[in-house]
Amino acid sequence: MSLTRIWSSLHIDPYLAALVGTVALAALLPVRGAGAEAMDWAVRAAVALLFFLYGARLSPQAVLAGLMHWRLQAIVFASTFILFPAAGLLLTTLLRPWLTPELTLGIMFVCALPSTVQSSIAFTSIARGNVSAALCSASISNLLGMVLTPALMVVLLNTHGTGFSLKALADIALQLLLPFVAGQLLRRLIGAWLLRHKAITSVVDRGSILLVVYAAFSAGMVAGIWSRVSPTGLAIVLLLDVALLALVLLVTTRVSRWCGFSTEDEIAIVFCGSKKSMAAGIPMANILFAGQALGLIVLPLMLFHQAQLFACATLARRYARRSEAAQAPDAGLEGAVRPA
Repeated sequence: MSLTRIWSSLHIDPYLAALVGTVALAALLPVRGAGAEAMDWAVRAAVALLFFLYGARLSPQAVLAGLMHWRLQAIVFASTFILFPAAGLLLTTLLRPWLTPELTLGIMFVCALPSTVQSSIAFTSIARGNVSAALCSASISNLLGMVLTPALMVVLLNTHGTGFSLKALADIALQLLLPFVAGQLLRRLIGAWLLRHKAITSVVDRGSILLVVYAAFSAGMVAGIWSRVSPTGLAIVLLLDVALLALVLLVTTRVSRWCGFSTEDEIAIVFCGSKKSMAAGIPMANILFAGQALGLIVLPLMLFHQAQLFACATLARRYARRSEAAQAPDAGLEGAVRPA
């Protein structure tokens, strides 16, 4: 069997493999000195370009249409920005003696982040859910996240007695929100072209994350922060990530059914309400936690990202099989009465 066929049979996401490879590269070849300064400017430029492209692609009409489905949006909002932070605050408080300050900060940061866009839509589509609602919900979540995520971090960190500079709010506005607004202003000129060339946004999206991950873990290697992480600490972080994800998946599913949503809407709620965006999270972390052990802080987010991909891929296939099973009797009956 060829290496290509072996790789395909393992069902390994190439992007996740690239993330692991980037971390390994940072461990073997960390950037130092003047190279680190150049890397910092490259990261800033890549992140600004990413949010500019997001602004140029997002239609204001899509946001307005999504707001009309207010019950669905309210549940996704509550899950993303209320349930997650509350659960994270409780769990990190209980397990604080076994977590380093950086890992505690990383867990709370995961809980404060907005939902994903690409994977939420992709999994909703695979599961035969309400794709348009997922698109609007995830997009609105990311827009709100540029303001709510740093604000939530102020509240959560003050609860833990940790200092947090409000200057980070201005940095978010300058480095993320300003490019996004510029993209919105130029949307009429370049929006249609970007929609026809979706690969551009995808390359910038994933490339900027890989660049930030390399810079973060490279700085961690130079500073020697990894000696501060014990195997027990890593195991606790992974268990916390899985526990948070399982709790939110369960709550969003039960609440959706209790409120009488259709299966299609339930799927959108479950996938949008349980996700956390690494695409938005790592650039924000690079701004909010400048000068800190960024590699450790984003580690819980990277672990959560992989856990949510695995869990949601499994759920999406289960929803799809349920939909196919529900349609099968109708198809058989239709074939039985069809005239020869």
